[in-house]
Amino acid sequence: MTLSRRQFLYGSACAGTALFLSTFIDGRRVVVAVSIPGGTLDPLGIPKYQTPLLIPPVMPRAGTKPMMGGKPGDLYEISVRQFPEQILPVGMPETTVWGYGAVTGAGKNPLLIHNAPSLTIEAQWKRPVQVKWINDLVDENGTFLPHLLPVDPTLHWANPPQGNDDAYGYGPRDSRPVFESTPDSYTGPVPLVTHVHGAVGVADDSDGYAEAWYLPDTDTIPAGYATEGTWYDFFRGKAETAYGADWGAGFAVFQYPNDNRASTLWYHDHALGMTRLNVYAGPAGFYIVRGGPAGDRAVLDTRFRKATPAVLPGPAPQAGDMFPPNKTYYEIPIAIQDRSFNADGSLFYPDTRAFFDEFTGPYIPDSNVSPIWNPEFFGNTIMVNGNTWPFQQVEKRRYRFRFLNGCQSRFLILDFNAIPGVEVWQIGNEGGFLAAPVNITADHDNRLLMGLAERADMIVDFTNVPVGNYVLGNVGPDEPFGGGVPGDDFPIADGDTTGQVLQLRVVPAVGADPTTPPEFLRLPAITPLPAETFTRPLALIEMMSEVHDGPSEAVLGIVDDDGKAHEKMWADPVTENPNVGDTEVWEFFNFTADAHPMHVHEVTFEVVNRQALAVEDGEATQPAELVGDPRAPEAWESGFKDTVIAYPGEVTRLRVKFDKPGQFVWHCHIVEHEDNEMMRPYRIGPVQSGEPGA
Repeated sequence: MTLSRRQFLYGSACAGTALFLSTFIDGRRVVVAVSIPGGTLDPLGIPKYQTPLLIPPVMPRAGTKPMMGGKPGDLYEISVRQFPEQILPVGMPETTVWGYGAVTGAGKNPLLIHNAPSLTIEAQWKRPVQVKWINDLVDENGTFLPHLLPVDPTLHWANPPQGNDDAYGYGPRDSRPVFESTPDSYTGPVPLVTHVHGAVGVADDSDGYAEAWYLPDTDTIPAGYATEGTWYDFFRGKAETAYGADWGAGFAVFQYPNDNRASTLWYHDHALGMTRLNVYAGPAGFYIVRGGPAGDRAVLDTRFRKATPAVLPGPAPQAGDMFPPNKTYYEIPIAIQDRSFNADGSLFYPDTRAFFDEFTGPYIPDSNVSPIWNPEFFGNTIMVNGNTWPFQQVEKRRYRFRFLNGCQSRFLILDFNAIPGVEVWQIGNEGGFLAAPVNITADHDNRLLMGLAERADMIVDFTNVPVGNYVLGNVGPDEPFGGGVPGDDFPIADGDTTGQVLQLRVVPAVGADPTTPPEFLRLPAITPLPAETFTRPLALIEMMSEVHDGPSEAVLGIVDDDGKAHEKMWADPVTENPNVGDTEVWEFFNFTADAHPMHVHEVTFEVVNRQALAVEDGEATQPAELVGDPRAPEAWESGFKDTVIAYPGEVTRLRVKFDKPGQFVWHCHIVEHEDNEMMRPYRIGPVQSGEPGA
């Protein structure tokens, strides 16, 4: 019996949870049970619903100052540090993680704590934010800290050794080194650079470009190591000229204009070839933009003839709130991630390619297969806001949940069906409010599909839910996702582990609910983008190993006029170069067997449509051939997005307007893919004077 890669992920078995996979033999479905791979801690041994959900407090500001033409702006000083955190329930070992936290704060008793997930940056529309991002991954003696997880130095990655350490190959920084023998994991100082995911209108010097990383400021860096990425100095000069930012050893200063519609963003590391590991270690947080013409106050209640502002569930955490809080929040950000652990509480992440498909070599340099990198990774434990399987008490009233899929490779399908009487509506996505509220309960089987890095602004109404304890489920797969119906087209997540997300403890309401029922909400009008002047066909491709039947990397590329795909690597010259002010349609032709969540930096976009391609053996044929009529976007994809699911055997079209000149990236947000060539630079406008490689 042969299972396709999308049906079967081989892993070194850990005790415990079962994964049910299926294939068809002679027209009948055959179900196979294997273990969800992970570390030495059996996820079934982790007590569930022992820990209250952490509601991230607000990041304290360091101060304010005039910015951008004299506008008042907010200042932050935020570092990444290593520390122990109680992720598993109390009584189990702590976990060493990394996280962001403020190092200075204005006012009395600012909340100077580091945590994973990190505190929420609250921003106002058009009010600039300037952040000093500090790489503080050093110990108490100032010695650099190595990575918590195994780093594969054979990828095209930041490569700080740049040929000055025989253990890590030969080649410049930001390259794929050349090796004479298969290397071990890299154990040197860790590069970081922060990206605010979804930020619109930000200059390229502040976008968190993958080659603008920097090491911590310590005199323990080995001789000959690069301490900054290829683009760091160029962006440093731009930032100093544009807004007087003073960059230095171990830090960079980024500025965000907050041109977004009111929306849910998030921030995380984006160092070249390191994102999967750096984010898995912990550093990520919410960044919420509020106000403006598309903010909460622009939402109307249609029950009244006169334009009347609607009342959305709140409050959310605010700057200066006590921690732990002494008030009840009805607007809650919820980051869902998957992890695996070892019995000592440490994070588990694979240290060999054999974990993925039992391939034990030959590896680079004797083949094109990297020895440590895994094409995808699925944790066997669900973590919500930094704790495994927490609980949240909710009253019999409406709440606003801002969901984020922060997993590694896992698509989520959140399932509310085990909560009797609940009513769920989606009112926003990555780009802010939708065109109209979407009734998830009535029209979408009470289920919410979320690709990697997608956000969903939801109103969840518990008014008619009986008092009691209920579980928010997940019926997405424990394997790569290719679309379809849970349980029919793919096996759902294991019901004892990854099929459970969060316990909701419903209690009587303490008072009347003043909020507007979502069916009566009129969301702010959406101004469509101008018509496109150019259509750009792009390719999503999987490269196969030259020595065994498995992938060596996932890549992006272009589709020529004859419908044939041509792969392009990270180091290849820029091929996507829209003019400043242009509107284009980007077409993602997916020639792989998996869905890919595609993210374009710097912009939000409209999803135009999707159209089937001719398929053979589960993958689109070449030359590409369109089949049938395009289908409209999903209801929850209206308005603007920054991440879109590109399904296998289809072309996904989006309309984008490019307003800010500079060098940015587009990539798949399955972070294992992103780290091994499924990311490409793109440039808006002309080459900049003095930029690297110009």
